[in-house]
Amino acid sequence: MEKGSSVKDLLEKHPLITNIVVTSVLMTVATMAAAAFFHYSQNSTSVAIVYVLTVMLVARYTSGYVPGIVASVVGVVCVNYVFTYPFMKMNFTMDGYPVTFLGMLVVSGITSTLTTKFKRQSQLLNEGEKMLMEAEKETMRANLLRAVSHDLRTPLTAVIGLSNAYLDGGEQLSEEEKRQMIKGIQEEAGWLLNMVENLLSVTRIRVGDVKIATSPEPLEEVVSEAVQRFHKRLPQASVRVRVPDEFLMVPVDAALIEQVIINLLENAVYHSGVAEGIDFFVEKGENQLEFHIRDYGNGISQERLERIFDGAGMESNESGDSHKGMGIGLTICKTIITAHQGSIQAFNRDPGAEFVFTLPLGEERIYD
Repeated sequence: MEKGSSVKDLLEKHPLITNIVVTSVLMTVATMAAAAFFHYSQNSTSVAIVYVLTVMLVARYTSGYVPGIVASVVGVVCVNYVFTYPFMKMNFTMDGYPVTFLGMLVVSGITSTLTTKFKRQSQLLNEGEKMLMEAEKETMRANLLRAVSHDLRTPLTAVIGLSNAYLDGGEQLSEEEKRQMIKGIQEEAGWLLNMVENLLSVTRIRVGDVKIATSPEPLEEVVSEAVQRFHKRLPQASVRVRVPDEFLMVPVDAALIEQVIINLLENAVYHSGVAEGIDFFVEKGENQLEFHIRDYGNGISQERLERIFDGAGMESNESGDSHKGMGIGLTICKTIITAHQGSIQAFNRDPGAEFVFTLPLGEERIYD
């Protein structure tokens, strides 16, 4: 293994050696193939085609223009010297040969040049895509950090303020006031716990890898578990749930998808601005499941709607309510759904807003 690795490293560090080795091997194989064709067909045209194809391979697997041009010249010389009568002699005097060989050299040279040019363009495009992906990752990372600082700082400030007020107020506070303060601290602590769960969820997705470990899970169980956990946090919230009648197995990381559902349901409660219930239903498409969470509140401003998943679109918190910030929750929702090869979108309805995310439906299905 070490010897093979050292040879590979040597070839990668020295392009000239790589070009020489690749060109020599391909031209040797081409000559052997040409000899076989010529032996059975006695036709130098087939031989010329073999060398033209070899020139394309040389240009593909080497760097720069020189190897392809060298392969073109060697191919022309081999056809004339080895496979054209009189054999083992250079002869450009016969009728038609100079034009034929010159044409082959030009075609081979152009093919080599174009192939090399296309390969370089492809490399530049790949490098550009990598740079764009890195820039997007940096943007997402910055937005996530900004959302974390916002969504965690506000409830921490509230907890500190309420606890200080409780301690400073002493016996001047009534039992009802003390109970309200403790309730406020409890709510803010619960919100902090939710944020920590979000952060733990996103750390389960490896950086730079959009794939996660999934297993077939019953759709009803995933939805039921998420709604139950949501009701433990917000027992007064009303959610109308509907899932397909057929028994479906969906390939997911159940804990992560449940976290997405809880985040979206909590956002619908805190941001709708009305007490009306929430619709949560799942529809089956041809190759995917669509999860809809719809509220009947005030909707989302267009400016925020366009950037709602990037961690920067819902940071304003003029009221001082820690629940007004959506930033980290929706950013993590998008990260989780993208890791599942799905998509997530937000829409304004009349009235209210609707969040829709999709998950690919696996091949394994069980029907009643």
